[in-house]
Amino acid sequence: MPELLYFVICGAGVGLAVGLTGIGGGSLMTPLLIFSGVPTKIAIGTDLLYAAATKSGAMLAHHRRKTIRWDIVALLSLGSIPASLLTSAVLKLLVNPETDYSTELEISLGIMLVITSAVLLFKKRIEGEALEDTEHNSWVRKHYRAIAVISGIFLGVFVTLSSVGAGAFCTALLLTLFPRLPAMNVVGTDIAHAVPLTLVAGMGHIWNDNISWTLLVGLLIGSLPAVHIGAKLAVKIPNNVLQRFLASLLMLIGLKFIFVS
Repeated sequence: MPELLYFVICGAGVGLAVGLTGIGGGSLMTPLLIFSGVPTKIAIGTDLLYAAATKSGAMLAHHRRKTIRWDIVALLSLGSIPASLLTSAVLKLLVNPETDYSTELEISLGIMLVITSAVLLFKKRIEGEALEDTEHNSWVRKHYRAIAVISGIFLGVFVTLSSVGAGAFCTALLLTLFPRLPAMNVVGTDIAHAVPLTLVAGMGHIWNDNISWTLLVGLLIGSLPAVHIGAKLAVKIPNNVLQRFLASLLMLIGLKFIFVS
């Protein structure tokens, strides 16, 4: 029971931060769990199922509001879902069950944390440059289908290995490929792609025995009400400084995982 209570507190803390700042839960949750002593592969696998569960309600809400571009979701999924399945199959069939691949997972986590942090810190610049009518941007928009599928492959591999990036990386991609897409459509499309990807990746970790059900239950109990509380407080509390602080912290944590793992 004390272990479950600790996981509930972790879930509540991360849920509150997500509600206040909008920063993805995986970016905060997975490093916190690893630093708390949870084995890396268990932290990553469980966080993927946690993400799929917590984002499902938001996806349904966006679907009702018709703020999801399902054609874009399909393009991303065409690359990400097969890549996630293949990554899980490699871990199951080609990696010795007794092999400790925590270092590789932590390096993948570090890479995605650095990317997430960079997107959060430079989101406005990315959005502004994407709106410019340059030759490069014209080429990107002309080939957006191929770029979306290839980016999906990257996401499928690294989200499965790190549990991080389905939100921030996908948001940056959508801002680049579709700079005039309304903000609510960017958010809705991002979430609609993240749900099946994290679910498939999480199921792959179930196959690889990388899930703690006690951990998952504790995180959900703590985070679901805390997210709503944080969202209400966000209206009253300026969160730009807090968001930049957390983004900078994620950058440092990501570099630590890359170079110190």
